[in-house]
Amino acid sequence: MEVTRIIAEIDAQIQKLQQARALLAGASQPVRAGRGRPRGSSTKVATPVSAATATTGKRKRKLTPEGRKRIADAMKKRWAERRKQSASK
Repeated sequence: MEVTRIIAEIDAQIQKLQQARALLAGASQPVRAGRGRPRGSSTKVATPVSAATATTGKRKRKLTPEGRKRIADAMKKRWAERRKQSASK
C-alpha cells in the first residue's frame, strides 16, 4: 500500500469517529469547520427535555372560518381607507 492511501484511509476513519462522537454527545449535526453559528440553531443549550419536544414539533394552528372572515373584513376596511387617502391627494 502506498503511504498516501494509508493516510487517506486514516483520515476517513477519523472523520467517521468524530461524527459518531458528536452524535453520542448529543449534537444533531456533525462538527464542521466554519464561521459563526450554523443555520437553524438556537442560542439556547439543548437539554434532553427540549430535545424530545423538538422532535415532536409544534402543532399547526388552524384558523376558524369566523376568524378568517374577521381578518378579511378588516383588510377590506384598511384597503378602502388607503384608496380614500390616495384619491384625496
